[in-house]
Amino acid sequence: MPNLTSPAAEISPITRKLSAKLKKLKIEIVEDLIFYYPFRYDDFSSIKKIADLNGGDVVTIKGRVDLIENRRSSLQRKNITQAIISDETGSINAVWFNQPYIIKSIRTGENIYLAGKIDLDYSNPQMKNPEYEKINYSTIAGRLAPVYHLTAGITNKQIRFMIKLSLPATKDIKDWLPIEIQNRAKLIPLNIALTNIHFPQDKNALNQAARRLKFDELFLIQMKNLIAKNRLKKNSAEIINFKEAEIKKFVANLPFKLTDDQKKSSWTILKDLQKPHPMNRLLEGDVGCGKTVVAAIAMLNVALNKKQSAYMAPTEILAKQHFTSISKLLEKFNIKIGLITRSERKMNQELRIKNQRLNKNKKKSNDYNSKFIIQNSDIIIGTHAIIQNKIKFKNLVLAIIDEQHRFGVEQRKDLSRKLKVESRKLLMPHFLSMTATPIPRTLHLALDGDLDLSVIKEMPKNRKKVLTKIVEAKKRQKTYKFIREQIEQGRQIFVICPLIDPSDKLGVKSVSEEYEKLNNKIFPNIKIEVLHGKLKAEEKEKIMQNFLSNKTKILVATSVVEVGVDIPNAAIMMIEGAERFGLAQLHQFRGRVGRSAHQSYCLLFSDNLTDKASNRLEALVSCNDGFELARRDLEFRGAGDIYGQEQSGLSKLKIATLFDYELMQKARVEATQILKTDPELKKFPKLKSRMEEFEKSLHLE
Repeated sequence: MPNLTSPAAEISPITRKLSAKLKKLKIEIVEDLIFYYPFRYDDFSSIKKIADLNGGDVVTIKGRVDLIENRRSSLQRKNITQAIISDETGSINAVWFNQPYIIKSIRTGENIYLAGKIDLDYSNPQMKNPEYEKINYSTIAGRLAPVYHLTAGITNKQIRFMIKLSLPATKDIKDWLPIEIQNRAKLIPLNIALTNIHFPQDKNALNQAARRLKFDELFLIQMKNLIAKNRLKKNSAEIINFKEAEIKKFVANLPFKLTDDQKKSSWTILKDLQKPHPMNRLLEGDVGCGKTVVAAIAMLNVALNKKQSAYMAPTEILAKQHFTSISKLLEKFNIKIGLITRSERKMNQELRIKNQRLNKNKKKSNDYNSKFIIQNSDIIIGTHAIIQNKIKFKNLVLAIIDEQHRFGVEQRKDLSRKLKVESRKLLMPHFLSMTATPIPRTLHLALDGDLDLSVIKEMPKNRKKVLTKIVEAKKRQKTYKFIREQIEQGRQIFVICPLIDPSDKLGVKSVSEEYEKLNNKIFPNIKIEVLHGKLKAEEKEKIMQNFLSNKTKILVATSVVEVGVDIPNAAIMMIEGAERFGLAQLHQFRGRVGRSAHQSYCLLFSDNLTDKASNRLEALVSCNDGFELARRDLEFRGAGDIYGQEQSGLSKLKIATLFDYELMQKARVEATQILKTDPELKKFPKLKSRMEEFEKSLHLE
């Protein structure tokens, strides 16, 4: 009998040849098999006599093999295996396509189960490609049949067979969830859940198994988030006093009026900065809602306290844009602002950098400039370049990460650890994350439960709703005419494509071919430029400056312009291959226009519009609320595609989903109660051991 650490491929002589294929599924030992959950089930629970079958039934039948043979179809050019199966009430044809090896598994005279859908072939019942099992080795007959994700060369039947042989080892699995939680949440024991998730007797058994295993996953994530939050509270941070007079002066002199949500978020952040333990807050707001000015208020208050802030952006384009906009916002306060990216280091004030002209080594010069800027700036804006090993902050007390979901939880932790060591040995910086990807509050609990949440939902005044349309192929020329008219009125255009270069395999629009078409055939007299991630930083900067200064009228780009790019004069967002993007990403693209008083448009083009893709694009057309679109995008695509698998243990969700709201809330309540009564988990050694394994697995990924 196998144990949990037995090699999965050696539990049966039949499976030894599958070792390499199993490794592709990350299955190496018996324990991996047990925790390899099905992703759906075929309902073969109804066992019927052949005489009682109707077309469309999904059933199991039990019968004798009267005949089985292989033949070649000249018309369809397929190998066909055909069998006649009978019971005491009648007979039925079974047909398998391109599976000639079946004749070696099923022999005339044997009793077998067949499971599948009944088709009527000239009024005679038939089963096409049915599941089949011998009577003495059945895993699916008369029950819910598990269906697993596979790889080439391995079948569901083989996976089922191996898992069935592995399940006795569940007796050795420790049930780490405290019994009192199991009782309060009405959860079944872990070993029973693991058995029933693979081979449930009925739907009730399956539901109970899934509920237990989902709870376990969500509970671990909630525990991790709450432990991180509790650890943070034990750290000390610099108290930053509220410079009321100066901040009020700054707000009063802004060229626009702050929205109520901006005021509330700013005040919450300023209050957090006055506390002796580190702020750990997520500022969430839809595209164009004005998060940058809220961050500027916080950084100004820190600078007025003679301390430093660091602002980290995901791209050079965005970092440079923030450097320009924040420098302009704070120009009346004599705040020194530095920019550090891979390609550029500069400050908003003309400060002499010693020996720069004498230093011919560019790398050393860049290192020197970075150190000089870090030491002499009140605010440092940059990309990952600001957390490189050689950079030492002087008195950093506030770290801000823009578009935090793009960095990943562990990367954010690494930043916090680095800043803790390098800025103040005994003090941690206050930490503010920002995102324009709207996250429903229930989802926030799972993704960023260790972060406090501020939300900006109110948009600035005088913003017109962006009109979004799906453009049919026959209206493409008419749309080009409309775009030309907009350019003649002084507006500018974004054109987004999924790829940089053409791909025969994918068959979707690329930046290079779209540029050639627009530049040579559609708009030959209009200035058009291309922007994508493979360009050098200097090229990107020049192209963006040309677009910002209205020298370029049409910018053909990849998703490099998804976040943060602010071109108020841009009025049309034209998206080729729109079906290739998720709703949240399309909404981000749409947010690049509509940033002024001009009426703006988002035009969606697709050459491969399936029903599913059409439904997603229609959702974008009918809804401008990013929070609602994020919810719909979760339904269409799943959280992993939207937020990335790095997020807060998201890759550990094998069976739970982020729509299991009731379980998520219950898991958080139970995790909170456990940590409140026993923060060190001394009374729960099995749970403590499981938590250590879980956190270790996150670091290994």
